[in-house]
Amino acid sequence: MRRLIFVICSLLVGFNAMADGRSVTVSSQHNETNITLDWSDGTLRWSASSWNIYQVVAPSRLRMETSRGVWGESVGEATVQHYSTEEYSGAIVEFEDFAVEIRAYEPYNCGVAYRFISKVEGDYTVTDELAEFAFGGEEVAWIPYTNFRPDATSDYATQFETSFENTYTKTAIKDIDPRRLIFTPVVVDCDNKNTGPLKVAIIESNLEDYPGMFLSNRDQDNVIDTEFAPVPDVVEQGGYNMLQGIVKSRKPYIAECSGKRTFPWRGLIIEAHESDLYLTNNCLVWELADECRIKDTSWIKPGKVAWEWWNDWGLEGVDFKPGINNQTYKYYIDFASRYGIEYVILDEGWSVTGEADLYKVVPEIDIPELVAYGKKRDVGIILWAGYWALNRDIEGLCKHYSEMGVKGFKVDFMDRDDQEMVRFVYDLAEIAAKYKLLVDYHGVYKPTGLQRTYPNAINFEGVHGLETMKWLGSDHDQITYDVTIPFIRGLAGPMDYTPGAMRNASREEYEPNYSRPMSQGTRCHQAAMYVVYDQPLAMLCDSPTEYDKEPEFTKFLAAIPTTWDEWSAQNGQIGEYIVVRSVKGSDLYYAGLNGNTEREITICFHFAYTDNYGDIEIYSDKCDGSTGYDYRRIETKGTRHNFADDFPKELKIRMVPGGGFVIKTHIRNEKDFKRAQRRKPILPAP
Repeated sequence: MRRLIFVICSLLVGFNAMADGRSVTVSSQHNETNITLDWSDGTLRWSASSWNIYQVVAPSRLRMETSRGVWGESVGEATVQHYSTEEYSGAIVEFEDFAVEIRAYEPYNCGVAYRFISKVEGDYTVTDELAEFAFGGEEVAWIPYTNFRPDATSDYATQFETSFENTYTKTAIKDIDPRRLIFTPVVVDCDNKNTGPLKVAIIESNLEDYPGMFLSNRDQDNVIDTEFAPVPDVVEQGGYNMLQGIVKSRKPYIAECSGKRTFPWRGLIIEAHESDLYLTNNCLVWELADECRIKDTSWIKPGKVAWEWWNDWGLEGVDFKPGINNQTYKYYIDFASRYGIEYVILDEGWSVTGEADLYKVVPEIDIPELVAYGKKRDVGIILWAGYWALNRDIEGLCKHYSEMGVKGFKVDFMDRDDQEMVRFVYDLAEIAAKYKLLVDYHGVYKPTGLQRTYPNAINFEGVHGLETMKWLGSDHDQITYDVTIPFIRGLAGPMDYTPGAMRNASREEYEPNYSRPMSQGTRCHQAAMYVVYDQPLAMLCDSPTEYDKEPEFTKFLAAIPTTWDEWSAQNGQIGEYIVVRSVKGSDLYYAGLNGNTEREITICFHFAYTDNYGDIEIYSDKCDGSTGYDYRRIETKGTRHNFADDFPKELKIRMVPGGGFVIKTHIRNEKDFKRAQRRKPILPAP
C-alpha cells in the first residue's frame, strides 16, 4: 500500500468520462450489492443497497481533512474509470487532489467498500477523517466497547490505548453510549420491512501506515461515525514490566503522509443469513488487502503449540521444580513430540524481567540447547516478547534468534492502533519474513488483512479469549461470547483465543483460579473451537500433566488441522450456536459450538460420497447431567461403510448448555471426494 496509487490499473476495462449527474453507482455481478458515491450538492456521500431495492446504509458523509485541503467538501467535476473482475465491480472517481475508489462484491464475499486515494506530491498531514454509517430506523447492533469505562469527565483520548478485548453489548444504535469508543468489526441487524433479512458488518481492511478506525455515536441517533487516534508525540517506556509504550501526548493530526498513496478500505459485509457472517463464507477483509509480498511462503508452517503460561507451568509428578528452566521446557517439548504438536512457546520470563532487553536471557534458560533438543524431536521454539523490547532492535533480534533456529515471536502489549503502532506491526511482519520467522500478534488490534500481505503474520489476539478465565468471576458469561465471535470478530481474520482447557465446568460450577484455571462450558465445547475458530497457530493451553491423563482425547485434539482446504459455516445464530463443516485432504470434520440453550443438531451427510466413508470418530456432550469435563466418544474403525445401507444419511447430536461436538470421518476414495468438494479454498493455507 505504501505510496501506492491506482493499484488496480491493470484491471481497468472502462473509460474516462465525466460523471453523469455527479453520482456513480457500482453494482455487483448479479446486482446483489450496490454502492453509490454522490456529490450532487458538493459534499461527498456514499450509500449502500442490496438488489437496488433494500437500502442498507442511507447517504452518509465521507471526508478527509488534510493540510492540503478538505477532501469531500466543495467538490466539483470528476472523471470516472470503471472496471470489473469475476469477484467484484468497481470504479475510481477522480477529483482534483484526490480520488475515491468504490467496489461491490459478489457472489463469494458479498459486500461493498470504498477508500480515499491521494494524488498530491510532497509531505502532508491528515487532521481527521469522517466515515459515516447512517442507518434508517430501529436497527440493533452487537458492539464491543473499548475495555475502559469512562466517567463523566473522560474523553475519547483516554480510550485510544486499549487491548481490543471485550465482550459484546447488543443495543439499539441510538442507545450506544456516546462517551465510549467501539472497535470493529461491528454487526448491525437490519432485519425490517425496509431491508428484508439482512445482517451487516462494518469492517476496515488494508490498514497500513494509518491509524485504525474506531466507531462512535456522539449524537445518539442512527448514524455511526468514526474516531481515530492522533499521532503520538511523546511516548515513554512503562506499563507492564516496562514493556509498553505509554503515550504522554499526541500531535494535532492523525497521520503523517507523503506523496501519492491509497488509504484503508471502509466497508460493509452484507449477508441475508447469519451463518454467512463467517470468515470463510465471507472473507471480504482478506480480499480487500494487498496481495502477498513474500515471494516464497513454503517455510511458513501453521500448527499447534504447547503453551505454559495459561496453566502456570503446572507440571505434576516430575523430579524437578517446574518453572522457567530448561528441564521444564524439555518436558513440554517431549510432550509436544509425543502428540505431533509442532511448536512450544517460551512465554514470559525467559528474558530478564524489567529490562526490556531480549538479548539478556535468564541463567536458567539456554535457548540454543532447547532449539537443538526440539529439532531432534521435530518441535520448533517460539519466543514471547514485549512490544517495547522487540521494537528496540527488530532487525537485530530477528537475525539473532533466526540464526539460533528459533521459529518465531509472540509479541505482546502493543495495545494501540495509532499510526506509529500500525507501522510497527507492518515493519515487524516484513522484517520477520526476511528471516523466515512467524509472528503471533498478542495484545494487538483486530487483523485488517495483514495476514494476506504477510502470511507469516499467522495469529492475532484482539479477542476476549480463554486467558480471561484465570481471573474473571462467575458472573461473567464466556459461553455466549464464544458463540458470538465467529460471526463478528472472526470476520476480521485469525484469532489467538488459546483454547484447550481440560478442567471444564458449567457457569454455575465455574470459579476463577489463576494457577489451575478452568473453562466455562464442556470439554467438547473446547474441542469444537479447534474446528470453528480460525487459528493457524492454535494453542493447547493446558498442562501436559492434564493432557496425559487422557491420551486418547489429546491425540484427537492434537490431530485436528489448523488450516483447511474447505471450510464453511452450515448453520448458526449470533450468540446462540454455530455448526461448521471443514475438509483437510481426505478428512472431513463437522463441529458444533453451543451457547446457553440446550439444542439438537442434525448433520446431513453428502450424498455424493456414496460408499466412500471410512473410520468415524465422534466426541459429543454427555446429556445426563454429568460434569463439564465428561463426554461421549463413539468410534467405528476398519470398516467400509455403504452409504445406502449402514451409514446414516442424517446424524442427530444433542448439545448441552455450553456444549459442543466434533465429528471426524475419513474418505477412502479421495478422487470421488475431491470431485464432490465445493469450489476452491476460500482462504488458502500460507
